Amino acid sequence: MKTNRRLFIGGVSAAIVSRTSIAFGQKKYDAGVTDNEIKIGHCCPYSGPASAYGVIGKGIEGYWKMVNDQGGINGRKVTFITLDDGLNPAKTVEAVRQLVEQEKVFSTFNILGTPTNTAVHKYLNAKKVPQLFVATGASKWGDPQHFPWTMGYQPDYNTEGQIYAKHILANTKDAKIAILIQNDDFGKDYVDGFKKGLGGETARIAKIATYEVTDPTVESQIIQLKDTGANVFFNVGTPKFAAQAIRKAADIGWKPAQYMTNVSASVASVLKPAGFENAQGIITAAYLKDPTDKRWADDAEMKVWRDWMNKYMSGANQADANYVYAYGVSTLMREALKRCGDTLTRANLMKQAASFQKFRVPCLLPSITVSTSSTDFYPIQSVQLERFKGETWDLFGEVMSAEST
Repeated sequence: MKTNRRLFIGGVSAAIVSRTSIAFGQKKYDAGVTDNEIKIGHCCPYSGPASAYGVIGKGIEGYWKMVNDQGGINGRKVTFITLDDGLNPAKTVEAVRQLVEQEKVFSTFNILGTPTNTAVHKYLNAKKVPQLFVATGASKWGDPQHFPWTMGYQPDYNTEGQIYAKHILANTKDAKIAILIQNDDFGKDYVDGFKKGLGGETARIAKIATYEVTDPTVESQIIQLKDTGANVFFNVGTPKFAAQAIRKAADIGWKPAQYMTNVSASVASVLKPAGFENAQGIITAAYLKDPTDKRWADDAEMKVWRDWMNKYMSGANQADANYVYAYGVSTLMREALKRCGDTLTRANLMKQAASFQKFRVPCLLPSITVSTSSTDFYPIQSVQLERFKGETWDLFGEVMSAEST
């Protein structure tokens, strides 16, 4: 029996496609899987103030095109359905319900944003639909005891915040710290970790200024932070606001030691718009190879990535590290699906996702690998600090993990 339905790519109606539904005697498949197809659901902000992250969804789409060209997953083509939620939790709820209840996807994958994932966290776990490798480092995504269907991917914000705080205490005399955060769990998670890293030195925080994701600018917040006399600035903003903060600090002559979160470390979408001259010396934590770093010019993994970009993301900005992220996290999802074999149940997918041991994801920094278990839902737990110099990032120091902080 043939059924017709409409696919949505990036929130835009695509072609009407035909699929063949087949009944199977063996119960090895859950919803979203046939002998020929695996349906994966995703949403991210293709529009709105966080639209710089939309390239992640486009990159993932390009990755699955490559997989399908290579024969799919154990002979099954991947249907990747991606919707625009504008980083608005209410829209995320609508999009995820559409993916689960109408499109009947096998799994969601790499939904972006802390508040947006939070909005569908309980729903997906109640439905027993995998919420895999979410694009947010909030510490809540590693709680298999209470949320066994949700797993993170990148290093968690709490640990990253601790690393920055300890580096500040070790390297800035009489540190007086000003912090800009998005007023949600994303910002608060970083601050919680940062305070842990400061230990008994939390009085060094002069002011925490907040902004809403719907605010047009953060210029007034930067003026307030400068007025505290702080000599350290911790910039916890998503790309648009992080870039605004860097530029405004320069415009008003504020020259603190600057630390910025990894999620806004893209040269193309943050540092170039902020002005390279304004970004010199900023420190962040990295776990991916940066495409603008000349040290990776002859790196085998980055050569493969560039070949993929040229073929499947033709015309895209290869200085944007978000495409490196999309390629890496999609590789991990591909491997989890591959390991399921013909037992494509949601429970088995989560089992495979929780069974990686020192798995090498392409374009992670050397010596950083993915390890998970039934009690460890934090795939990547290591980072290395880097400093912006010229027009690229420069790695320094040793690789650090949660344990080393």
